[in-house]
Amino acid sequence: METRNNSRFGAVVLAAGMSSRMGEAKQLLQLGDNTLLGQVLENVRSSRVKDIVLVLGHEADKIKQRISTDNFNVVLNESYQQGMGTSLRAGLAALPPGVDAALIILADQPFIRPKTLDLLMDQYMESSAQIVIPTYKGFRGNPVLLDRSVFSEVMTITGDIGCRAIFGNHLEGIAKLPVGDIGILLDMDSKDDFELLNDFRNTSVTESVLIEVANRGGRDDPGEDSAPERELIIVGREPVGLALAKLGKLLHFRVTVVDPLVRPSDLPEADRLLNSLDFSHLPAASARYVVVASRGKFDEEAVEQALLANCHYVALVAKKQRAQEIRHSLQLRGESPEKLAGVRAPAGLDIGAEGPEEIALSIMAEIVAESRKSP
Repeated sequence: METRNNSRFGAVVLAAGMSSRMGEAKQLLQLGDNTLLGQVLENVRSSRVKDIVLVLGHEADKIKQRISTDNFNVVLNESYQQGMGTSLRAGLAALPPGVDAALIILADQPFIRPKTLDLLMDQYMESSAQIVIPTYKGFRGNPVLLDRSVFSEVMTITGDIGCRAIFGNHLEGIAKLPVGDIGILLDMDSKDDFELLNDFRNTSVTESVLIEVANRGGRDDPGEDSAPERELIIVGREPVGLALAKLGKLLHFRVTVVDPLVRPSDLPEADRLLNSLDFSHLPAASARYVVVASRGKFDEEAVEQALLANCHYVALVAKKQRAQEIRHSLQLRGESPEKLAGVRAPAGLDIGAEGPEEIALSIMAEIVAESRKSP
């Protein structure tokens, strides 16, 4: 393998978005003594990155007035309304020719440690990977590090998908790096997210608190003389997952929600909350029904966990193309085609469902039908 010890690293900071879910320019939200974007840039400056490109778009003039632009190149993406793909194109094109690899930094992730960025660069230098992705407790996060060999492909991305759009073409070139930094999972899309992350920052909450919470539903675990219950495992706290938790409780399933940041107050319907993507933490159940509803976040890792645990039913709330990518990736890593063929995607019965509640109903109907087949 050709040595990468002298690699030159760049960073593209994507800060052109409209913050539509936030209702105001989230780049300028106050976070302690700094702005949200200012803290992100400070973290990048404190790493070993040599070349920093900041991509602005919506309210660019206002942001430039508030943010110090020393030591990096500011690029204006006038097509920012067309999605993240246009910002990736503008940012990568602005990197100097000598850059060997670049970190793609999201402007709404202020808690990523500079040391984590350095670890991603170390992993790149120690491997032949084209793409390096960080994980925390099994959950995939950001930023992503890209080798220059994939820049041109990333620059063809359209819409608002981001780098994930090319992952399926480079499954053998992806390296996942476990890190002890929950900041890779903490982003701010809404005011609720901002309040949650401010709580994380302003209190004595530590990562150890967030690893695992169990049995919050008030019921004891089955004793030795009791038969384990049917368990509905929901990965993700998106609207479909929230609706599924309510239906599962109504239908007398033991409900477990798996998400890195879920709190007891978020899901009073849940019997268990698991903040680590590792199903070995869960006690026995007569049958497990797993639904991955994470909107693309850590979906591959969740399906892998479900298959490793030999769960009775595994469903993925995703488009067919994404499901095919996941099956292909897991097959390359040794999972049997027979198991992978059993992953339901799209999840649920075809009832013409619209909206989270109806989608959840279609999935729950499929799970009940499947449970009736069990001996």
